[in-house]
Order: sequence, then C-alpha cells, then structure tokens
Amino acid sequence: MTNGAPIVQHSGNSADLSAQAISELNERYRPLDFEERLRTLYSDFQPEKVMVTSSFAATSAYFLHIISRIRPEQVILFIDTGFHFPETLLYRDYLIGLFHLKVQDLKADSYQHWYSEREKLYQVDPDFCCTINKINPLEEIKPNYHIWVSSLMNWQTDHRAGLNIFEERRGIIKFNPMIDVTREERDAYILEHKLPFHPLVAEGYSSIGCTHCTVKGEGRSGRWVGKPKTECGLHL
Repeated sequence: MTNGAPIVQHSGNSADLSAQAISELNERYRPLDFEERLRTLYSDFQPEKVMVTSSFAATSAYFLHIISRIRPEQVILFIDTGFHFPETLLYRDYLIGLFHLKVQDLKADSYQHWYSEREKLYQVDPDFCCTINKINPLEEIKPNYHIWVSSLMNWQTDHRAGLNIFEERRGIIKFNPMIDVTREERDAYILEHKLPFHPLVAEGYSSIGCTHCTVKGEGRSGRWVGKPKTECGLHL
C-alpha cells in the first residue's frame, strides 16, 4: 500500500483520504500494538505532517515516553489555556527534561482569553470557554498537518469508547493508537519503566484539566461537575 512512500494525497489544507482508505488503514493497524502503530504511521505518512498533542495530565508520561523513543524530534503541542494547575506546568517541564521533548505551547488570542476570564465563561458557558482557550488555538494550526495523533483510550468516556484507530474529524485524520489500550496495560507500562505520574494524581485527581473545571474524582467524574459536559470539544 505504501511502496515506501506516504499514502496521504494532499488536497488543499487537509489530508484527502476516502472512507474506504480509512477503513483499510483501520484493518491494517488493528492487529498492531501501540508502539507498532506509531512506527508504521511514520513510514506510511510524512513525519513532518504528523501533529502530536498532549495535555501533560495524569499519566501522559506513558504516551510521551513511547513517542520520544520512536521519534525524538517530534514536536509535542501543548495547549496552554491560561487556567492550568501550577502542578501541570511543572509536570510538563519535568517531562520535557526527562524525555528531552520538543514542546510548543499554543495559546488563545490574548483579548479572547481575557474576555473568557472576565466573564467567567468557565462557569456560565464552559463550552464557549473551551472553544476560546483550547479549540481555536489548535484549529489555527491544523491546516499545516495531515494526521493528528492523540492519546485517547476507549475506557475513559462513553464518547471515546466508540472511536476507531483512524477517523476523519473536522478536516484532519485523527490517529488514536492507544484507543484499545487497557487501564491495566497502561499502568503496567508505567510501573515497568518507573514513569512519573502527574503530582495531583496522588492527591485524588484522576483526570486533570483547568483549575476552574477540575475537582478530585475517579475517572473523569471530577471534570465539569454538575454540568452535562464530559469533553472539552477537541476530540468531538
């Protein structure tokens, strides 16, 4: 299928893959494990057109440790919402040094961020807050890439339970190599390689986002408490 060349045909600003081609990719990648999927991705697609994001939350060290070993030069995009816990920023900096990561911070337009803070959108309209501070900064640079690599796992939310390895999402091909990794497999890898958890995990935080919208809790029960919201919107 590849003949040593990328399989993506570029059209305009997005990866142009048919539904059949995406289905074939899923069939071919399904028998592979997480690491094999990543290695195969970098031979099937142009590495410079692969976008990798990380929230540097909870157990991000698992995902980033493997990425750093397979492609050390891969730039990791971190969306700095301006509302992160100080511990998240310290964890990010610690992992940068530990894994020698190349990280690029993405931020919202300064006026829009100020508006979201002034109006306390995280309380009155959390979807709009996420749009300003998380979705828009990424949308601006997405046209530069063909593939978006995520660290989603299907046991995390009902939405993620229905995701495939490859999917077309808002003009880009999403690649979810960890989607079928179990919690036990993730934790075993972290233990084997002695990887550091986010410091707030020890305090009872299982899923860690912005300070205003995160409390202690199992799974994602501590996110947007009291609101019918389980995703920031990046992965919808």
